[in-house]
Amino acid sequence: MEKKFVEILAPAGSAECVKAAVRCGANAVYLGMKDFNARRNADNFGFEELKETVKYCHSHGVKVHVTFNTLVSDDEIAAATDFIRHVCRAGADVLILQDIGLALLAGYTAPEIERHASTQMSVQTAAGINLLEKMGYSLAVLPRELTKQEIIEIKKNTSLKLEAFVHGALCMCVSGQCYLSSMLGGRSGNRGLCAQPCRLNFSANGVGGFDLSLKDLSLVKHASELCSLGVSSLKIEGRMKRPEYVAAAVTATKAAVENLPNKEIEAALSGVFSRSGFTDGYYQNERGKAMFGTRRKEDVLAADNKLLSSLARLYDKEQPTVAVDFCLSVFENEKVSLSASARGKSCFVFEDYIPEKALNKPSTEEGLKERLSKCGGTMFFARNVEIELDEGLIVPASVINSLRRRALEELEKLLSDVKEKRFTPGKVKVMPHRAEGELKFHVRVEEISKAPQNLSNVENLYLPLNIEEKDVEKFKNSGVLVAVEIPRGLFGKEKDVEKQLERVKSFGINDAYCSTLDAVAIAKKAQMNIHTGFAMNVFNSLSATWLEAFGVKSLTLSPELTLQKASKIGSRAKRGLVAYGRLPLMLTRNCPIKNVTTCSRCQKGSFLKDRMGIEFPVTCNGGCSEILNSRPIYMADRLDEIKNMDFALLYFTKESAKEADRILQAYREKRSPEGEFTRGLYYREIQ
Repeated sequence: MEKKFVEILAPAGSAECVKAAVRCGANAVYLGMKDFNARRNADNFGFEELKETVKYCHSHGVKVHVTFNTLVSDDEIAAATDFIRHVCRAGADVLILQDIGLALLAGYTAPEIERHASTQMSVQTAAGINLLEKMGYSLAVLPRELTKQEIIEIKKNTSLKLEAFVHGALCMCVSGQCYLSSMLGGRSGNRGLCAQPCRLNFSANGVGGFDLSLKDLSLVKHASELCSLGVSSLKIEGRMKRPEYVAAAVTATKAAVENLPNKEIEAALSGVFSRSGFTDGYYQNERGKAMFGTRRKEDVLAADNKLLSSLARLYDKEQPTVAVDFCLSVFENEKVSLSASARGKSCFVFEDYIPEKALNKPSTEEGLKERLSKCGGTMFFARNVEIELDEGLIVPASVINSLRRRALEELEKLLSDVKEKRFTPGKVKVMPHRAEGELKFHVRVEEISKAPQNLSNVENLYLPLNIEEKDVEKFKNSGVLVAVEIPRGLFGKEKDVEKQLERVKSFGINDAYCSTLDAVAIAKKAQMNIHTGFAMNVFNSLSATWLEAFGVKSLTLSPELTLQKASKIGSRAKRGLVAYGRLPLMLTRNCPIKNVTTCSRCQKGSFLKDRMGIEFPVTCNGGCSEILNSRPIYMADRLDEIKNMDFALLYFTKESAKEADRILQAYREKRSPEGEFTRGLYYREIQ
C-alpha cells in the first residue's frame, strides 16, 4: 500500500506537555478542560489557557483537539452549550465526543468545528463507522482491541478518516463499556473519573492475580505500517502523564513513522512509564497471559532523574518546525527591506538604513543568504532565500539581523492570529415523554434454555442471535415481541452477524436488541426494528431524541442514571431501565479466565475474586468475555418509584429458566428481595 501522511496526535494534560509535544514534532495535541472530559483528574485547562494554547499551537502549525468525551446529564446541557461556545471563541479545531446527544448539540451549535468520534463510542465495525460519518463525524478513533487485519477490513469498507492508538495505557474493558468503577465506588469512567479498580488484585477463579491489569500498549514499531494501512492519525495516550513522557512518545513515534527507528529513545520510552513492559498483542492477534502486567517497583525506579533530565532536553528549546521564505532587497539609494512568508502568511519590514558603496568587500548574495538563514532559537527555518542586490553595496550584519528578527516576530504574530469558529445559539428541540399505562416487562436471556415459561405482562423477549426456528415456535402465540440480541463485542464479526440476521428474519423475527452503534447500524442495514440496550449509554434527552429520530422502537436508559434523572429524560421514544440483573461491569476481548484455565474446562462457570473475597461471575458472549456484578440489581419492591418509564428490563444471565420464572413472578407481585442484591446507582449520584 502507498504510504501517506499520518498525523501524530499527542496528549496534553498541562501547558508544559503542550510545549513538549509541539517542540518534539507532534502535528496535533488533544487536551481537556476542567469539566466534561475523560481525564478530569489531569491538570487540564481553563478557557483563557485554551485561547493561549490555541495561539501557540497554531503559530507552530499544530492543531488543537478538545476532549468532550463524557456523558452529560440534562441539567448539564446549558453548561455543555456554554463549553462549546468557549471552544468556538478559542478557535480550537476539533471536539472529541462520546455522547451521541452531545454530538447532536455540537453539530447544531458549532458547525465549523470538526467532530471526532471518541473510542468511548465503542465502534468496532465498518458499518458502525459508516453510521458515524452519516452522523457528521469526520474521524473515528478505533478501539485498541482491533487486530491488524480488522483495521485493514474496516479501512477497505469505509471512507471516514481513522485514528489508532499507538502508545499508552491499555484498559482491560472495551472503552465506553465499563461500569466497574461507577458500580463499586461511584466514580464513572464514562464521566471522566475512573478510579481504575481493575489495577487492583482480581484473581481468576481465586488462583490468579491481577487478572484485569494489562501491560501498556505500544505500536510504535508498527507506526509506519499503520500509516501504510490508511490510518490518518496516530494517537498517544497519556493526559495524566508528565511532559518527559510526551516528549519521548512523540519523538519515538515520529522516528518510526519516518522509518528511522531510534532504539535509544524507545528504551527511554520504556523507562519513563510502563507496566511490566509493553504489548502489541491485540494488533498481532496474539491475545493471552503475556498481555497482562502491573506497575512494578523496577518500572517506577526506571524513571530516574537522569532519564527525565535527558528527555527534558528534547523540548527545552524551540525547534525549527516552520518553513519560511525570505526575499531581501538591497538597492542603491533605497532603504533595505525584507519580505517573509510562511504557511500562507506574509509580512514586509524595512530598516531605516540606505546601503553604501563598499570601500573594500561589498556584500555578496551568498553572504547575505547565509546571514538570513540563521533562524536559530526560533520555530522557523529558512527554506527559500532570494536576494535582490545592486552590485558594489555593503550592508552591515546588524541590519540583516534586525530585519530577520523583526520579520520572524511579525510572522509569528500573524500565524498565531486565531480565527474564532462560528457558534450558533439555540436549543435542539426535545419533546417531553409521558409514559402511559401499566409498566411492562422486557426480558433478556443469555441462552434459549433459560427463558422463563410464564410470559404474562412481558412485552419484549430478547433471545440470543444463535437461536433456531424451532426455538421460536413456542413464543409465536404468546403475544410477546421476540427480538434477537446482537452482541456488544463484534470484532471482525460484522459479516457473520449480517448472515445471522438474514437467517432469523427467514423465520419471522424482525426485531433486534442492540447495545452499540455497530449493532444499530447492522440492524438498520438488515431493515430490522431496533431496540437499544443499556450499553448505548443514553444519559440525556438529546441522546434519546437522536435515537427517536433514527427510528428506534424502544431504548433502555443508562444504568448510571438516578431514578430521578431518568424520569426526566425527554423524547417520545418508549424507554425503560434495568430493573433486575447482574449488570455486566466489563466487556473484554482478552479473557481473564484463560490466565488460569481453558474454555473447555471453564464452561461459563468461572469468576474473578477481588481482594475482599467477593466473586464476580465471568461469562462469554459473541467471542468476548463479560464480567458480571457480584450481585443483581433488584427493584421489584421499588417498581412504584420507577417513574415515567414504559418498561422494566429484567436482564437474566446466570439464572436458570426456573429461577427466571420465580423472579419474574416476584416482579409481578412486587415482592421484597431475598439474598444479596443491589439497587445499583438509582439512588446515588455518580461523579
